[in-house]
Amino acid sequence: MAIAAGMQKKTWHVRRADDRAPGLARALRVSPVLAQVLINRDIADPDKARAFLSPKLTDLIEPDRLSQIGRAVERIRRGLTDGELITVYGDYDVDGITSVTILWHLLTMLGGRVEYYIPHRLDEGYGLNDEAIRQLAQNGTRLIITVDCGITAVSQAELAAELGMDMIITDHHQAADILPQAEAIVHPRMEDYPNPDSAGAMVALKLAWALVNTYKAGGQTSSEFRRFLLDATTLAAMGTIADVVDLRGENRVLTSYGLKTLGESNLMGIRALLESADLGGKDMDSYHVAFRLAPMLNAAGRMGHARLAVELLTSDSEVRCAQIAGYLKDQNRLRQQYQRKIFSQAADMITAAGLNHPDHKTIVLADEKWHGGIVGIVASRVIDKYFRPTIMISTANSIAQGSARSVEGFDILAAIRACSEHLVSFGGHAMAAGLKIEKDNIAGFTAAIEEYAQQNLDEEKLVSKLNIDRVCSISDMSHSVVKELSLLEPTGQGNPKPLFATRGVRWMSPPRRVGAKGDHLQIAITDNTASVRCIGFGMGKLEKKLLESDGFNVAYEPQINTYNGNSSVQFVLADIQFE
Repeated sequence: MAIAAGMQKKTWHVRRADDRAPGLARALRVSPVLAQVLINRDIADPDKARAFLSPKLTDLIEPDRLSQIGRAVERIRRGLTDGELITVYGDYDVDGITSVTILWHLLTMLGGRVEYYIPHRLDEGYGLNDEAIRQLAQNGTRLIITVDCGITAVSQAELAAELGMDMIITDHHQAADILPQAEAIVHPRMEDYPNPDSAGAMVALKLAWALVNTYKAGGQTSSEFRRFLLDATTLAAMGTIADVVDLRGENRVLTSYGLKTLGESNLMGIRALLESADLGGKDMDSYHVAFRLAPMLNAAGRMGHARLAVELLTSDSEVRCAQIAGYLKDQNRLRQQYQRKIFSQAADMITAAGLNHPDHKTIVLADEKWHGGIVGIVASRVIDKYFRPTIMISTANSIAQGSARSVEGFDILAAIRACSEHLVSFGGHAMAAGLKIEKDNIAGFTAAIEEYAQQNLDEEKLVSKLNIDRVCSISDMSHSVVKELSLLEPTGQGNPKPLFATRGVRWMSPPRRVGAKGDHLQIAITDNTASVRCIGFGMGKLEKKLLESDGFNVAYEPQINTYNGNSSVQFVLADIQFE
């Protein structure tokens, strides 16, 4: 996995060696390195550690623990029996796409009349909208099942009822004070559900699971339903990883199993997607989903319409799936080109406006040439480089559309809400949000956000931090230890990839810049206990300083690098500190 290092100065937060690590290592028969990482994740009990390292599918929470899921199942079964047209209404990101796919497949298997609706990212925006509700009523829909959206759609639920449609809401986003009127609301943050941090696809999976349970014959699930549930688990795992929810507890169980079975999926679209991403026949971890597969699926909604991604995952035509997967790969490449261009323009604007000065606490940029489906990704890259809450706005349409990203400890949604007098609409989370704004109001909004940050954002939150799991010698990172660390997979939010540091190293052979533009750094280092090759992405500019240095410290992610059938340990550098 490539760590985007950039040139932002980082503060190292090094965890102290824990006295419990040797005992935990002996109990688990693992290395002290892995034991220390587990303790750093608040897993010091041997039984809990075993459960964490060997998650079991049987540990998934039964669906009937979700409030109102029984009412949802009852209404769906009535709709199936009466031959009603059922529409699954989802979001345009991977979580929404996989959620729609799960329920579409099951309702189709059950002989239902089922369609799906996903709003256009730029034309309609997130969630339910009045025009879509009216369109569904005109098309004959009698039951709407929302996935990954709907918990704040109070007026849209009222409109649906007026037009003669029932609604079942499944969602995982933050609810407002007033809930929509619906036949059932299935939400993990209601009624003390044990896994409140479920993704939308997990909720959709639980609804599908509960529905399947009502079709058991003699208490047994048919082979057809078992195959469906296994494929649904894989889809839900993809949605969970892509939506960056906490990968502990039930989410870890789901993603661990889903990743293991991803390459064995019965879905033609999944197989075509893997082939297009050059991942066919390979073992996959969370990185492959987050950075290889999810961007291709997301490209449908960012560059065009997400319906195409759902078509890929619901089609049984090998030819059509191959066509769509190839197209999504091309669209993702185009997205990457746009992203690089917009980021370069943004960096120039930041420098010209002096927004990288320490006195500035936010970055707000706008341009009419920017693609509205890409500005959110660029905002994340701007934060990687400048570590400031960032809002990127596309003014291509009459109503400008923006995406916001934040740094840890600063609630960007609260900031936007405080400045909402300048906005048409907004929504999102503490770390990511979206907004719509009249072009003439952008200057006033920019000033208001900066003023809010000056009053509410502490200086120490504007420094990038690296959480170092342990200071090691290079010899500590043997091939067997690094391979053992893979037991921590799947990694992500709540269970980050472990990061280590080695102090007092020197280069063995001169560092050199690599990559098409010389942006990256390749170097071999030693600390007198062993030596190792390293790659530093985005660190090419450090070549001269390293050549002049007698010693330095490195923070890194160790990995097994396989080339021509041979494997060796390699460090992916996250930072270099000079002594």
